[in-house]
Amino acid sequence: MRKWLMLFVLLLVSGSLMAQNTITSPEEFLGYPIGSRFTRHHQIVDYFKLIAKERPDWVTIQPYGTTNEGRELMVAIIANPENHKQLEEIRKNNLRLTGLLQDIVAPVSNNVPPIVWLSYNVHGNEAASSEAAMLTLYTLLKPDNKDAQEWLQHEVIIMDPCINPDGRDRYINWYNSVVGVNMNVDVQSREHAEPWPGGRTNHYNFDLNRDWAWQTQIETQQRLNLYQQWMPEVHVDYHEQGFNEPYYFAPAAEPYHEVITKWQRDFQVLIGKNNASYFDKNGWLYFTKERFDLFYPSYGDTYPLYNGAIGMTFEQGGIRAGLGVINDDGDTLTLRDRVMHHFTTGISTVQVSALQHQQLIDNFKKYYENNNNAANSVYKTYVVSSNDLNKINAVKKLLDNNRIEYGVMEGNYKGYHYVNNAVEDVKLQKYQLAVSMYQPKSSLARVLFEPKSKFSDSATYDITAWSIPYTFGLDAYAINEKITLKQFPGAVNVANVVASDYGYIIPYQSFNAAKLLAYLIKNKVKVRVTAKPITYNNITYPDGTLLVLKTSNDNVNWVSLVQSAATLYNITPVPVNTGLMQKGPDFGSPDIQVIHAPKVALITGEQSSATDAGEVWNYFDKALQYPLTLLNAVDLYRLNLSAYTVIIIPDGYYRVLNDKAVSEKLKNFVQSGGKLITLQNATAIVGTNLFGLKLKRQKTDDTISVNKLPVYDQQDRDRLSFSIPGSIYSVQLDNTNPLAYGYDKVYYTLKQNDHVYEYVNNGWNVGTIADNNYVAGFVGNQLKDKIKNGVLFGTQPVGKGIYVFMADDPIFRMFWENGKLMFANAVFMVN
Repeated sequence: MRKWLMLFVLLLVSGSLMAQNTITSPEEFLGYPIGSRFTRHHQIVDYFKLIAKERPDWVTIQPYGTTNEGRELMVAIIANPENHKQLEEIRKNNLRLTGLLQDIVAPVSNNVPPIVWLSYNVHGNEAASSEAAMLTLYTLLKPDNKDAQEWLQHEVIIMDPCINPDGRDRYINWYNSVVGVNMNVDVQSREHAEPWPGGRTNHYNFDLNRDWAWQTQIETQQRLNLYQQWMPEVHVDYHEQGFNEPYYFAPAAEPYHEVITKWQRDFQVLIGKNNASYFDKNGWLYFTKERFDLFYPSYGDTYPLYNGAIGMTFEQGGIRAGLGVINDDGDTLTLRDRVMHHFTTGISTVQVSALQHQQLIDNFKKYYENNNNAANSVYKTYVVSSNDLNKINAVKKLLDNNRIEYGVMEGNYKGYHYVNNAVEDVKLQKYQLAVSMYQPKSSLARVLFEPKSKFSDSATYDITAWSIPYTFGLDAYAINEKITLKQFPGAVNVANVVASDYGYIIPYQSFNAAKLLAYLIKNKVKVRVTAKPITYNNITYPDGTLLVLKTSNDNVNWVSLVQSAATLYNITPVPVNTGLMQKGPDFGSPDIQVIHAPKVALITGEQSSATDAGEVWNYFDKALQYPLTLLNAVDLYRLNLSAYTVIIIPDGYYRVLNDKAVSEKLKNFVQSGGKLITLQNATAIVGTNLFGLKLKRQKTDDTISVNKLPVYDQQDRDRLSFSIPGSIYSVQLDNTNPLAYGYDKVYYTLKQNDHVYEYVNNGWNVGTIADNNYVAGFVGNQLKDKIKNGVLFGTQPVGKGIYVFMADDPIFRMFWENGKLMFANAVFMVN
């Protein structure tokens, strides 16, 4: 008995020792080698959780939310046992280094581990990186990996194995459904032809790698909430590019924004050299310093950079490659190849960060010391103001999400006036919000607020202008002086509903008012709108003001619904006891009309732009919370359009719209009383083909002289003269037109194309530009003379219906707050 007991104990001990010296490999868990198949998201999550159980003293799994489709979002926090016990103190100390956490404990900067954050699979169909994440996790935590144990003495690693699970599984499920027993490397095979909308985007077809700063999407909001709690020193964002490209890693291409420090530039070079040494040993091709710049603030590399980290993008060639494909070089690129490349740069980053751990901490600390002293800011204070509190609250929400501090200012100052492009006395409207550059998030705040961002190179990857005062449509000043701000009033609300037996006047000045309108209409309340100013109790209300009256609302609890909507959207209705106005039309006038509940359809699917159609879907589903029917563009031949009163066609490349039968069907829809709204390229197709719009043409000199012959290696540069990646223009509005209700006389639009239309004489030129309307951003020399003296937004009566045309996207990426009201006007107001 004793011998058996001793044997049992020995077996237990030896089994325990074996368990401590082995962990489950991805292949053992999945049943197939990494790179031989694509792995679904839930399997990746389960593998990470298994390793956390097997190495509980090294790994903590931290869920941080769920996607629109209910998939789990999580990170693994990895540290050696000594640091693992102190994770919370390490996290707090890191925040103390920034100044974001100020308590009685002083920050420690010697012999403390930096945070290295690795983010995988932000674009769902760039699927190799999540496979690499499992291999990286396994390698770092293998008990016999002495190098990793040494590295993990000096850093904490946070791994997010999949930022975009909905997009990933959309791609993986499709691919697995079309691939055979063996992969087909022929590029023409259907497994290399992903159908619309593809897996790149999230549920609402948003590109999550354009959403870091704006945080319009639930995945970003939840992830950034966790990110702000750690503030890593290093962040890597894993991507894939076209399968004919090799591998890209830092250092990045120009332009770099001015706030990026020499240290951040130098560390990118250091990482790049280490990556290159591994790739050279394996004979793998790569490139650096090309294509991927560091300017637009909402990428997975720039946003961390503007928050003090070393932010980097790593791009493997692989989009459309599936499990394997023959590229233009005649080589077969496999998923296994792509995984190993991402795995290698991940390990390389961990290695360099460990070796440079003290330098990372020292320079991170210095970065925030400079921020807190406004060392990188010419302007020391920015202030925005408005007579509508909800517009200020929209900015407040964005700043809160980014942990940017703000307050209110007092005193008399001069500043650069965004509207007039001149230094003037600061004159504030009723509500204001001021941001001092003497704060931890100074660099990010500068990037988001500065009137014009300077760029060292015009060959940039994305939009080049985004200043908050313009995107939010606010009056603003940039001030050179340091101003001590007072605390922003907490929980300021204006809604104060007084009961009325007759009705209410409801101000219509912000997108919140449009949301209130949608809420009331959805709940069967009849809402009226005045087409001319009215004066009641010595207060004048402009065109577009809403009215809710007892008349026609006896069948609903209209007072209660108005009260609920007013509280929900922070708007104060004005009670009225008569329909007789001091000035302007009385409530029975033809100039006061009922807003009929629109039945709205969106043209989407193949041929539409997935991201632009997704914006509109998200706008209705999440922002307006108003019913929307999605219709496939290719089905327009057979659809019964009379079931809808409003049809929206977003940006896209619509072959179907060139079909004569479809064109006539759309024209008949409008002529019969429907409303058609088109945006961007859809306007260029529909507006010109069906409704007589004329694009402005620029006279060009086609004469070729010997002194102006194009140079072959300058062709990319030459194309820039015809480029407008995204610039801001001011637009003059006719704010008596229903499309511009709620606006002042000026609107700021983001132009991403050169579309400007000749003034219309059979409709209304609602939003126009003149000679000098350029505000900010890069515009190619060949386009500057074209983008002037024309119409961008307008309406045309057609038969019993109306056509609304928009040359630009008023709700761009759902962060262009300034245009959301106009888009609501197009749906509800224009008639």
